[in-house]
Amino acid sequence: MAMYSRTAVANLLCASTASLARTPLAAPRLLLPAVRSLHASAATMAPRKRKVFTYENLNPHVKQAEYAVRGELAIRAEALRKTLDSDQASTLSFDKIVNCNIGNPQQLGQQPITFLRQVSSLLEYPALLDDRNRDAALKLFPADAIDRAKTMSKAIGSLGAYSHSMGIPAIRNSVAKFMEQRDGFPANPDHIFLTAGASPGVQTILQALIAHDQVGVLVPIPQYPLYTAAISLCNGRAVPYYLDEEGAWTMRADEVRRAIAEARNGGTDVRALCVINPGNPTGNVLSKADMEAIIKLCHKEGLLLMADEVYQTNVYYPKEQPWYSFKHVLCSMGGDVAKEVELVSFHSISKGMIGECGRRGGYFEVVNVDPRTIEELYKIASISLCPNVQGQVAVDIMVNPPQAGSESYDLYNTEMTHLYESLKRRAEKVAAALNQLEGVQCNRADGAMYLFPKITLPQRAIEAAEEAGKEPDAFYTLALLDATGVCTVPGSGFLQRPGTFHFRSTFLPPEDELDGFIARLSKFHKEFFDKYRG
Repeated sequence: MAMYSRTAVANLLCASTASLARTPLAAPRLLLPAVRSLHASAATMAPRKRKVFTYENLNPHVKQAEYAVRGELAIRAEALRKTLDSDQASTLSFDKIVNCNIGNPQQLGQQPITFLRQVSSLLEYPALLDDRNRDAALKLFPADAIDRAKTMSKAIGSLGAYSHSMGIPAIRNSVAKFMEQRDGFPANPDHIFLTAGASPGVQTILQALIAHDQVGVLVPIPQYPLYTAAISLCNGRAVPYYLDEEGAWTMRADEVRRAIAEARNGGTDVRALCVINPGNPTGNVLSKADMEAIIKLCHKEGLLLMADEVYQTNVYYPKEQPWYSFKHVLCSMGGDVAKEVELVSFHSISKGMIGECGRRGGYFEVVNVDPRTIEELYKIASISLCPNVQGQVAVDIMVNPPQAGSESYDLYNTEMTHLYESLKRRAEKVAAALNQLEGVQCNRADGAMYLFPKITLPQRAIEAAEEAGKEPDAFYTLALLDATGVCTVPGSGFLQRPGTFHFRSTFLPPEDELDGFIARLSKFHKEFFDKYRG
């Protein structure tokens, strides 16, 4: 390589910088060899004498982000789990950790859906799909599972290959058909993005939406911490609106209007409204009338509606409190509202009766969104190459399960029905037990996988928490974990109205272990209140 004088290099840098400024999008391609050589030489001549990847030097938005579901209690639970696996296990008063802090059904013993695992297994070892091996395969798998896997194999190719960045086209077609059948309105496969679970989809939308540090996104309080964490990472502003606990955690349009006005008066550019339906952590299901009011509000205020609908099959009282998708309600309203309100809705294989959290599969659909924005979302998806292919397979099974009359239908229907009815019984049983505890009030779970009881703590407990530097509900839940091995999440991790305390618990422990779970919780609660009673 030719050698350059310092003056020549300086001139070259100035010229290159000017060129880069004129063509910013092409900048990464214009770094000349001499410029790269200069950077290398500078690094050699002046080596760093300190570490750079330190906590102090981290992106401040990373440090600001909090995710309570896997926060202090989850870390403490893992430490206790290690103790249980060591020769110090006898020092603890319990023999296992019960992770009620996260909606992770199979971690707590929920069995996977057979048909989904059969098709996945066949795709993992495609030699079983060879016609020459069909007789052998039929000894292990039903014919319709084999046929489904063969059809999917043709659409996918190898599971080990990258797929289309938006997801396998045939599976996006399946999702579109599912949504059309569910909602009664057309769905465009080219407006559907398959994702590695719903969370990356939410993060993608927020990443594209938050254009500067004054952009605000309305989030429900109590909220799922994904939203505030992702907003922090994008350097945006979370704008809280409170759900109505006295009204079974319903969403009030007037409260959302208050939050919008307050934020805009403070200089926040409010651009989106997040809604979780059924609710997490609250377990509420929105009425159609409330949904219509929210859609009208979005139309009037010019807001993108982000609908988190991952618990749509976890609806336990469908006759009393039916679930509707925001897509169905929006399109049913007709007129300018149906044509103009921008909507992104999310779904996942992690919840419902599928419960395949670790496979990481989900999707989002965009409605009434600028085609140029969709192209930018595609670009973001392309940066991550593609979602997990086995997760995409599970999405296809979720939206296109065995149909009545097929060989696998009876078993599939039995498994889904058993899980659904068991979840409903567990929700009712745990809620009833919580409502028998002193100082505890718990709304029933109309949907989702969680209960979010309100707890009125003794004043001495609140004072002890302050002395320990903890939020009072965190103090309570840490004590619960240390005494029983039951890991929950304090309400302060989800945010809550000032002066109130809550905790979130799943009702996912196996039904045959539920009595023991309730007994441990009840015993601890009584002892805690006796200890701190004034």
